[in-house]
Amino acid sequence: MPLPKLNGKLPLVGQPAPSLRYVGVDRATHDMQNLRGSVVILLTVLSVDTGTCAKEARTFNERASELGATIITNSMDLPPSLDRFCAAEGIKNVQMTSDYRFRDMFNNWGVGILEGPWEAALARAVWVLDKDGVIRYHELVPELGNEPNYEAALQAAKELL
Repeated sequence: MPLPKLNGKLPLVGQPAPSLRYVGVDRATHDMQNLRGSVVILLTVLSVDTGTCAKEARTFNERASELGATIITNSMDLPPSLDRFCAAEGIKNVQMTSDYRFRDMFNNWGVGILEGPWEAALARAVWVLDKDGVIRYHELVPELGNEPNYEAALQAAKELL
């Protein structure tokens, strides 16, 4: 499925990352500002209940052991669904988070889907942030059912470590 209309401008390479509050599987509020000092791979997905999104989370979980980066996957899924997914899939190296409460990712990062069957979900994208919170890599996946370029994202993170 081609990428539907999105709600804004994507933050680009070289720009500071917009603010981002999110809810973890622990149902607590987290703020990406607290990750300053860490290289972050930030992923957005439609839902962990889709095959491609689940595969993406599993792949980054497996590959995370190679890195010293923090990997965060953000969707509109509710924390209990994310918790269940992590338990079923053995996801331990990727922080699964939700944008449902604050919608910071939807509103500030330009990946909110505005039309079609996935309206109100997040488009698939990858950002790599340096230790100062500046975007150093970005990919907006042009087809909702396609996977991101894992190698490019991981290489961008490795270069910052």
